[in-house]
Amino acid sequence: MIQSIDIHSSVAVYVQIENHVQFAIASGRLKPGDKLPSVRELSERLGVNPNTIAKAYRDLEVMGLLYTRRGMGVFIDKDVEAKCGQDCRKRIIGRLFEVVAEAKAAGMSRKEVLTIVEASIAVDATPYGETPSSLIALAKQPKKTSK
Repeated sequence: MIQSIDIHSSVAVYVQIENHVQFAIASGRLKPGDKLPSVRELSERLGVNPNTIAKAYRDLEVMGLLYTRRGMGVFIDKDVEAKCGQDCRKRIIGRLFEVVAEAKAAGMSRKEVLTIVEASIAVDATPYGETPSSLIALAKQPKKTSK
């Protein structure tokens, strides 16, 4: 499920955990009834405070994605796949729109934006990691002007 988080990310650690769970549900890697790692186990695995994990789990429970069975653990609730998929897509489309709008405002061409998107798709990466040097190198390429 969650292999790592980035403590240097601008996204809060508990939000990264919430997002990872939502992405896993949306993609089908987590299914209704699946048990999540305990707060202590995930805390040790990720190297973060147990209260951070507990907050993420509580938030996901309030969202209706998880449920807790006292003494048994935390589980994925039923009938949440479609909701997660739709919510994730909406959020991602909104962020992509914002980034493309910023790129256009900065004078980047359609071709430059598409090159970066295609290079990003080609990279095997997880959310909230460092930007790969191959993508950073694209920023250093001189802008081609058309006459």
